[in-house]
Amino acid sequence: MGMGNLAKLAKQMQADMKRVQNELAAATVEGSAGGGAVRAVVTGKQEVVSVTIDSEAVEAGDLEILQDLVVAALNDALRESRELAERKLTAVTGGLRLPGVG
Repeated sequence: MGMGNLAKLAKQMQADMKRVQNELAAATVEGSAGGGAVRAVVTGKQEVVSVTIDSEAVEAGDLEILQDLVVAALNDALRESRELAERKLTAVTGGLRLPGVG
């Protein structure tokens, strides 16, 4: 592979990475806990968008359990977000582990 082809490939990969970053910023995933009593929505860039708590979970009155459910829902959503990012980045990099990516 010549230097010209290598430069063209690098430029294409850079454009693909920019596209994936934009897709991840726009994408959302949801995590939940307590059978859906607590739901969290996170972007593909691991930013929390919302947390929804079912009124019945609040009425139960056990604050410690509710706090645990919020943490579990957030962790579930963040895991989903990381998996989404990994799938999209793997499609661009072909599975290569590039420093500073992912």
